[in-house]
Amino acid sequence: MLERNIHALNKRRQREIAEATAQEKLAEAITRFTGSMLFVYIHLAIFGFWIVANLGWIPGVPQWDESFVVLAMWASVEAIFLSTFVLISQNRMQAAADKRADLDLQISLLAEHEITKMATQVAAMAERMGVKTEVDEEIDEITQNVAPEAVLDEIEATQPKAN
Repeated sequence: MLERNIHALNKRRQREIAEATAQEKLAEAITRFTGSMLFVYIHLAIFGFWIVANLGWIPGVPQWDESFVVLAMWASVEAIFLSTFVLISQNRMQAAADKRADLDLQISLLAEHEITKMATQVAAMAERMGVKTEVDEEIDEITQNVAPEAVLDEIEATQPKAN
């Protein structure tokens, strides 16, 4: 059972990766690279050289950006694009998380329904056999199916109102 579930999940992930658009794959690749230490090292080297060279500390290398305006512009434009790529990746990850949450909810509702049915059957068998238990007072509540809408309404009613 465990192997079947793992196989099904892996197959689903592979299908989601295969169904991703070229733009999503590119954004994911860029986000993955920009989140790496190699990206940090490259930037340390480039920015470090840029700053040291434009401070005039490297003999024979002319200063081309003494006020660092070009460096600041480059870093700003890069930050705009990187944040966009990160947002694209986060949107894709959120969509996948929403699907998993929906699946979790469905499984939980199915399990709750099955447990309620079993509790009803066990209660009927206990009644027929004349068996009394300490949960007899709760049996009516236990054997009622949960209405998800009612639970959500109750949760929303108890949440503090946002201003």
